[in-house]
Parts: sequence; structure tokens; C-alpha cells
Amino acid sequence: MNHTLLNLGRFEEQLLIFGGPYGNLQATQAVLQESEKLGIPVSHVICNGDCVAYCAQPEETVDLIRSSGITVLMGNCEQSLADGRENCGCGFETGTSCSLLAEDWYPYCAEQLSIDAKRWMGSLPKGLFFDLEGRRFQIVHGGLSAINRFIFASMPTDEKLKEMALSDADVVIGGHAGLPFGEQLGERYWLNSGVIGMPANDGTQDGWYLLIIPEEGNVRCEWHRLSYNARAAQSAMHKLNRFNGYAETLLSGVWPSMDILPDKEFSQRGRAISPESITIPIVNRA
Repeated sequence: MNHTLLNLGRFEEQLLIFGGPYGNLQATQAVLQESEKLGIPVSHVICNGDCVAYCAQPEETVDLIRSSGITVLMGNCEQSLADGRENCGCGFETGTSCSLLAEDWYPYCAEQLSIDAKRWMGSLPKGLFFDLEGRRFQIVHGGLSAINRFIFASMPTDEKLKEMALSDADVVIGGHAGLPFGEQLGERYWLNSGVIGMPANDGTQDGWYLLIIPEEGNVRCEWHRLSYNARAAQSAMHKLNRFNGYAETLLSGVWPSMDILPDKEFSQRGRAISPESITIPIVNRA
């Protein structure tokens, strides 16, 4: 299996980065349509993992992602499914609501996915690098220390700095936690792309994606809502008897369990979010 870091080289145009399709075919179709509408080629679109999880159409979603030609990282769900593990490896504590819910959706994904899809998952890289305007970017699934590390905006700065110390990149972009944010840490930056397959626990039906946009003198990082046919995604879940709590989340916009959330993010349940863009000065390196 290929677990090396992938080097994509140097980019000169904008990139679109997203995470967590989660077997939500409708959201995946929407983000690919969005990239096309924005004129972003598939070579500049990156998914940072967890192609399947909570929703009804894991095989169809994987097929679409593979045929699209975008770059995909291994998330903990891909790792667990490829290795034939008994659980999703999400980092949920045993006995919590998140863990109990995973006992429903993870076996379903394992059963629905073809051997070929699981083999593809096992071939994915765990991280990648690229250069843009003199800055080195690294994309991971969760954290640098662990593929399933939850990193939230409210995490203490010293904890984020410990993660950053494990990379030589100027900018690290993660996913996994499901909530988009960006933070400057000294002269470096930690970003979370957000996910498309589930709402951000903010009372809306939207997913999120991240644009990395080179401009004169800087690189702008912008988070954007992804609207899609959430009702159709819920209907697909109901037709396949996927009444696991997440079907309601697709329309309500709030998570069925918040075990993983720190106090600050816990208190923000149901409140619409609006992550501020981040501007990163370019670096001229000889």
C-alpha cells in the first residue's frame, strides 16, 4: 500500500479543497459541479479523505470521485475499510453516542463497498505537499500526529503548535473534525477545509469547501458554503433504511451527537457560522 506523502509540485492558479463526502452522492456531485462552474480543473481539486461514512451511497460516491480524476487523500475511514478493521478508526471513545452510531453506519459501508473500491482506498496517500507563491502547503486528514486527530478552532494554541512542529510546511490544511476554520500561528497557518457530506452543526443544510487563491502579493484562503439537494440525500438514506440519526441532520443542520466537541464548539450548536478569510503574504525564495 502507498502511504507516502504525495508531492504535487508547484501551482500557479486557485485550488478547491474539501473533505468528508461521507457517501453523500448529491453533495459530491454538487462540489464537482461547483469546481467546474468556477473554472477549476480537476488537477486543482483535492479531497482530504473520508469519502464514505454516514450517508446512503458509499459505492456510488467512490465511483464518482474516482472517475472525476481529482486528488484524494486517505482518511481514517478509508484506512479502516482497506485494512478490514472492525471499526471506523474515527477516534470516538467507546460507549459514546458517536461510537454507538458508528456501529450502524460503518458495517453498512463495509458491506456495500466493492473489493476494488477498498483496494483503491488502501492505495491512497496519507498526505500531500504543494507549493504556491513561495509558500509550502501540506494537506492531511486529521492531524500530523495521527490520521484521526480532531483539531478544532478552540484547541489551545500550544497544542496546534505541537502539531505544526511535525511539518516543515508554512500552511497545514486538515479535515476530519467537520468544522471549517483558519488560524495564524506565528508566521505559519493551520486551516480546516470543512466537509461537504454533513452540515457544520450550525443549523443550516450546507456543507463547506475551501478555496486557495493566489493574488498579487498574497494568497487568499476563503471558505464557501456548498448548497445541494439535501432532501434528495435524505430520501436516499430513507429508501435504504438508513435511519441512523444522520438522515435528520441533513435537513436540521445539527449533529445527532456532539461527544467530540470542545465546550466552545458545543455551545455553538445551531448557530450559523461564517469563517473569516485569511490572507497569507507570499514569500520570494531564491
